[in-house]
Amino acid sequence: MAELDEGLETSGGIPQVLTFGTPSVGEILAERYQLEEHIGNDSLGRQLYRGIDVILRRPVAVVLRYPGGESAKEMLGAAVAASRIVHPHLVGVYDAIDEGHRAYVVREWVDGIALRDIVASGPLDAGRSVAIAWAVTDAVASLHGTGMAHGNVHPGTVLVAHDGRVVLTDARADDLATPETDIRSIGAVLYCALTGYWPHREAGTYSVPDGVRDSSGALAAPRQVRAGVPTHLDSLVTDLLNPDLPLPSAESLAGELASFGQFEDGDLADAGSGGDNALDFEAFDSASQSTAPPRPAGRKLAVGVVGLLVLALAGTLAAAKVLGDPTVPGETTPSATSSGAPQQAKPAGQPTVLKIDGSKVRIVSPKGQQDNADDAAKTVDGNQATAWSTDRYSNKANFGGLKDGMGVWIDLGEPKQIVSVQVDLATPGASGELRSGTADLGSGQAQDQQTVDQYKLIEGTAKDGMGPNNLYAGPAEPTRYLLVWITKLPKESSSGRYRVSIAEITVRVQ
Repeated sequence: MAELDEGLETSGGIPQVLTFGTPSVGEILAERYQLEEHIGNDSLGRQLYRGIDVILRRPVAVVLRYPGGESAKEMLGAAVAASRIVHPHLVGVYDAIDEGHRAYVVREWVDGIALRDIVASGPLDAGRSVAIAWAVTDAVASLHGTGMAHGNVHPGTVLVAHDGRVVLTDARADDLATPETDIRSIGAVLYCALTGYWPHREAGTYSVPDGVRDSSGALAAPRQVRAGVPTHLDSLVTDLLNPDLPLPSAESLAGELASFGQFEDGDLADAGSGGDNALDFEAFDSASQSTAPPRPAGRKLAVGVVGLLVLALAGTLAAAKVLGDPTVPGETTPSATSSGAPQQAKPAGQPTVLKIDGSKVRIVSPKGQQDNADDAAKTVDGNQATAWSTDRYSNKANFGGLKDGMGVWIDLGEPKQIVSVQVDLATPGASGELRSGTADLGSGQAQDQQTVDQYKLIEGTAKDGMGPNNLYAGPAEPTRYLLVWITKLPKESSSGRYRVSIAEITVRVQ
């Protein structure tokens, strides 16, 4: 499959594809490149053909733009710059020709599948995600070493080829291409591989669905979107997408990704048994060799081949036709119909919101009464306008010094693999945490104390000064019982007393 750049959506509009005078199948360009098949058109008004170099007898991809001249300067300049770099994870550029009325770039034909289409069937596990991100980063580091930025890293230009390579295609050579935007985009690629979503606000609008966000618009961390993402990998992705943090160099990031551990032979091709692997990887070519990204040696990272072979999707991929962004007007793909482009579906294997029975929710209060216990079900009714509230307490935030805490207990009905729990407060500023348990210990002060004592704190959920929307990663193991435990109350400006109101608790499960 040869990948033609989709381009990110811009406010400047999408150029129309010019068809007058375009070549026909069988035509030979520059007395050398015979066009075999028209694959489609991209959002930038370019055409992609599968062709063959009649001299060297090798398959090629031919990207044509009408007209040539000044309008094709950026495309040709990027191709010339990229042709000077030979790297196993960069697509090879063979030729760049300007004929005035048209210009075209001839490059390596890559037989495989784009990351965009891989994640459409579900997110990848941590090992495969890191392997893809490492290969892309290593390729980008080679570009940065020459003073060139790629400027076009996204799920449509990251390919997993049938020959075992992860390949980055279609560099841009405009003023917007900087090393910083490349690194940010690599963080977004890693986020996409792990979650099946693309962070639009952080990395540019794209056809892959936007990342999961809370009601304030904040991007959820990968561990809050799906289970099984290691904490240290989650932190790396979050930092790369944080605009307030400095970005590492591509070389440093490649070393960081390599430090996540050596992959044993076959790890990346192992289909596993459900869980993190949303794709069927049983069709990996067993005859191929799978080599891990090596650990960094000094400041140089040796070039390795990432073994991610022959991904099996429904049917056979005899030739690649992965181009075109269904969300961009004016772009066509072989599968598009006259009625419009296909709708972008939610990636398979993504978390879903669990509908919770309000009768399975109660208030836990080891000391004193259960404030407004009849309103407990309002925390799971799907209505932000309703809430459970504590009584108002005077003098002290810790329930007036009368209680160690109070919380909302939830029975999910059966053990669930919880991806995330979102706690929305109508009165932000409380201190609290999330706990999980394996048994219903009953209701009453003594039983409530046992619940608090025996339920385990979920790592990373204890928080002072909770905001209006609080999104937590779920526990590693399947869990049936949850406890949202509040230890300190915010002060109401109107009454001068302390009170918390929980508007909604949303549980997402795998």
